Amino acid sequence: MNILITKLMWQNGSRINQYLFAIIITIPLLSFGMVQGWLSPMISVLQSPDGPTPTFTSSDISWVTSVTYITAIVLGAPMGHLTDRYGRKVMTLLTTLSLIVYWQIKLCSLQPWALILARAIAGIPCSACYIVLPIYLKEISDIDLRGALGSLLILNRNIGYLASYVGADLLSVTPMLWLGLLVPLVVFFIFLIMPETPEFLVKQGKVDEAKAVLAWLRGVSVVDRSLEPEMDRILKADKQTQAEPKSAWGIILHDKPTFRAFIITLVIKITQQFDGYLIVLIYAGFVFKQAESSIGLDLSPNKQVMLIGIVQLLGSTLATCIVEKTGRKLLLISTSFAVGVGMMILAVWFYLTAAGVWLPGWLPVLAMALAIFADAAGFQPISYIIITDLFTFQLRGTVSAFANICAKLSNFVQMKWFTNLCALIGIHWTFLFFSIVCFCACFYTVVAFPETRHKAVEEIYAKLDSRKNKEVTETVP
Repeated sequence: MNILITKLMWQNGSRINQYLFAIIITIPLLSFGMVQGWLSPMISVLQSPDGPTPTFTSSDISWVTSVTYITAIVLGAPMGHLTDRYGRKVMTLLTTLSLIVYWQIKLCSLQPWALILARAIAGIPCSACYIVLPIYLKEISDIDLRGALGSLLILNRNIGYLASYVGADLLSVTPMLWLGLLVPLVVFFIFLIMPETPEFLVKQGKVDEAKAVLAWLRGVSVVDRSLEPEMDRILKADKQTQAEPKSAWGIILHDKPTFRAFIITLVIKITQQFDGYLIVLIYAGFVFKQAESSIGLDLSPNKQVMLIGIVQLLGSTLATCIVEKTGRKLLLISTSFAVGVGMMILAVWFYLTAAGVWLPGWLPVLAMALAIFADAAGFQPISYIIITDLFTFQLRGTVSAFANICAKLSNFVQMKWFTNLCALIGIHWTFLFFSIVCFCACFYTVVAFPETRHKAVEEIYAKLDSRKNKEVTETVP
């Protein structure tokens, strides 16, 4: 660690180490994006008699697509506790190692049992990438960079999606698997020399090392006085944590501002999962097929998912560029509303076309692109950023783990019962439900969500507490 700090120190106050470190931290999510993206174009290959393995049955495919969420729910439960106990770096290394094992299993065999096993192991990064990495990013970033660097999570994941889509179109199966293995393998060895976060080092009693890491991140000398306020804040927070007799859940449930922050997090997280984003991806092929006749958009399935990947990437790139300028609240309001509009248009289009009314084929394509773009541009990344904004070091792991379990349960419910729901009430009513969820999230954000940009947790909680006190005062004559 001391060698790293000596060789990569910037003495002019440059924050380039934060940018470089943030990119490295988020590459495991890029690798997980490749894991998820690989499956979409490969399902038809696996089910083909000419595929690289014996034909997969419908039962095999259902297990392959769903088992990741099952293991993610089970393994995600203790993830926050393990992150707080063993550190952000150790858990990130374990996450990267699980990705290496995933790709190695598939290189050894693409039999149904091997692919199901690999997808089960993928449940580890499916949880860890969304629990450990946001915390790691928050604790190495300056307050005015947390939004932009936090949005790199979704940006890199979408790069991973697109890399798999393009790779599946250009490469055969085996070279694509080797490419998938190369990414986490390289990152694993790079990460061995990267530092732990200052907050966790202070928790471990390594104050001098924490100060050295903080100086490295800020690009200043370890004796620079500008580090003292930040070190004092970390030390004070650690003392308060050690003096706090309550457990993490005790604090969440009994401290009013913390409980309000917890409810806000769950509402935003769950509504984002039920905004219809996953279902739009499932029905993208059907929408493209309907568009062929009216706009001449004749694309192969691989080209379709590549186009979707590009829209995702553009949206997440926009989020990275503007999140620190617009703030979390405005970006969340505008993008949740835009997703709702896209879902509403799809609902109307499905209803009217089923009734025999002719509508242009470009309309659902435009609505689908709007929903995908807006979700990637704000609704999705903000749902991860706010967890690190709203909670202290002591609570981030617990809240992240619980929110992740809720998210994976939401995904599992949609993947498992969406087809049955469509058969029962019709696909148009299902998309109308997604639209209503988005509009409710938009309204809730306007009413309840506090702006967290460039604010410490204490400032946010003071605002939440004053809002609660104001509500109580207004109800008492």
